[in-house]
Amino acid sequence: MLNSIPIYSVVAYSGTGKTTLIEKLVAELKARGFRTAVIKHDAHEFDIDHEGKDSWRFTRAGADVTVVVSDSKAAIMENRPVALEAILAKITDVDIIITEGYKSGGLPKIALSRSVTGKPLPVPPDQCFAIVTDAPGFDAPEYGGVPCFGLDDAGGLTDLLVGGL
Repeated sequence: MLNSIPIYSVVAYSGTGKTTLIEKLVAELKARGFRTAVIKHDAHEFDIDHEGKDSWRFTRAGADVTVVVSDSKAAIMENRPVALEAILAKITDVDIIITEGYKSGGLPKIALSRSVTGKPLPVPPDQCFAIVTDAPGFDAPEYGGVPCFGLDDAGGLTDLLVGGL
């Protein structure tokens, strides 16, 4: 937790369904009146700027931080490495933060695994806050003391997440 905002990290191998699970969780949380923030860790280089636009030109000129603001949203582009803790410190006025990725580190982890991928959990079960899977052997309500949920049980997982809020 940071500033008493609960933070959970959804972890899985690429192509497993992290984004889909987070979409379901955000929808469930919003339906229950919770304000949410999501941070996606991208292992690849990404760019939200578009060549030729003013913000792209500012960044290309060497700006360390470029900000784009409209009446309905804002984006801060840190054109340098930024630690997760620094990003988390900037997030306010939400009830819960969900990250996608961040397998290492001390955040409570929601591990996701799908049988069709043939890949195991991305972290050992004893490092998990919860497990979401359709894999055989995890169909009990708990696995080694860790709560388990099916792929379509975003409501149950949300119940667990908001139980402490």
